[in-house]
Order: sequence, then structure tokens, then C-alpha cells
Amino acid sequence: MIDTLPLSVAIITKNEARNLPKCLASIRFADQVVIVDSGSTDETVQIANDFGCDVFVEPWMGFGPQKQSAIDKCRNEWVLVLDADERVPPETAAALRTIVTRRADAEVGYSFPRKNFFQGRWIRHLGWWPDRVVRLFRQSCGRMSPAMVHEAVEIKGSIGSLDTPLEHYTESRLSAILRKIDHYSSLGAQQAFDEGKRAAVSGAFWRAWSTFLQNYFLKLGFLDGPQGLTLSVTDSVNKFFKYAKLSELTREEKHTHGSGR
Repeated sequence: MIDTLPLSVAIITKNEARNLPKCLASIRFADQVVIVDSGSTDETVQIANDFGCDVFVEPWMGFGPQKQSAIDKCRNEWVLVLDADERVPPETAAALRTIVTRRADAEVGYSFPRKNFFQGRWIRHLGWWPDRVVRLFRQSCGRMSPAMVHEAVEIKGSIGSLDTPLEHYTESRLSAILRKIDHYSSLGAQQAFDEGKRAAVSGAFWRAWSTFLQNYFLKLGFLDGPQGLTLSVTDSVNKFFKYAKLSELTREEKHTHGSGR
């Protein structure tokens, strides 16, 4: 029997059967794991049920609202937010145990450095390390930002910094990465448009080119080998399509307004 902690872990999923077993295996110490699934067509829900998670199937609302829905279903004071492709190594589990079992703690939230792995390699440059993220917090003091993409935990109170990492095994299949680029660039373009930003396709090109130069040279992506080159290119492609799609929305807006004259 594993000595469980009074800790809730909140995870959102969709078709995460490849990643979820190792994620859940790394958090067996948690008293509760909440899974909010948005319509998986693989074995994700069955895997979560087999691990004894509290599973809910809900329509997709965007990353921030979806994660907040999972947080709202947590019953413990301390909540850890994870993605299905992340894992908690033993040294980090020990740090969590120390925090959660303390009776008094000045900090109401904690950040972790995150070790990002791509195609089997720990990426140490490109701004990918230490990639510090806030993930642990007292439920009464933290919420997810409402952003559709690039969501984050927002804390009211003091935030401590842990040295022990989370591990992130990011998508390494190029076909899946291209699908994610299409999805995330659409979300990013719509969010930017809603915030009043506008763009032209020529600007999309220069943003993509500057992103590649910054990642590969200024952020030393070339030191991460072939993986660093691949990530520098795919990040620049994502940036191009985000602003190209924003320029498309800009053109559609002008056309609509022009037709309404």
C-alpha cells in the first residue's frame, strides 16, 4: 500500500492513452486524481477509471476554463495541476510530501522548474530550461487564467520556488506536431484578434524569421542538436501561421465592414 497524501491532482485529457499511464503511475501517492476528459475516442477514459481517478466527461471550453473545471472538483486543500504528458519524479514527490503535510506554510503556491524532453533529448536551451511553472497551490488561493491558450495558474499570496522538477515529455511525432500547430495557431490568432490586434501576411513572415533566428542562435538552440533545429523551425512555423491567420481575420473584417457601407 502506498501512503497517500491529502493532495488532489487536476488533469484534463483528450486522446491521451499514450501518455496517461506513466503520468498516473508517477502520482500514485495522491489521495485524489481528477480527470476532466473532453471526448476521447481512444482508451483514455478507461485508463483513468482503471487507475481509480475521479473521471468527468465535459464539452471542450478552452484550456483555462477546462482546467478550472478540474480544479473545482478537487476535494483537498492542496492542488497540483498536471498535463497528461508530464510526470512527477521521486525527488519532487518527496518535496510535495513535505509541503502538504506541514501544518503551517507562509507560501500558498509553488513553482517548479520543468525538464522538457523532445525526441528523447532533454532540451536545455531555446528557453526550455528551467521553464519555471506554478502548479501547486492551496485551492482557496489559486485559479486558472481564463485564456483559451497559454493559460497559467494565478495565485493570491506568496509563491515559493522549488528546486525539484516536473518532467514534460512533449509531442515528438512531426505529424502530430503539425496538427498541433494548426490548432494552436488558430486559437492564438483568434485570441489576438479578440484583443484588438491586427496583422498583415508580410508581418507574419518577418515574425517567423525573427523567431527562428532568436531560438536557434540567440537562445542557443543549435546546442540541442537536431532536436534544437527541429524545434526552432516548428516554433517559427507556428508563429507564421498564427499571424497569417490573424491577417486572414483582419482581411475578413475589412471585407465585412466594406460590404456594409
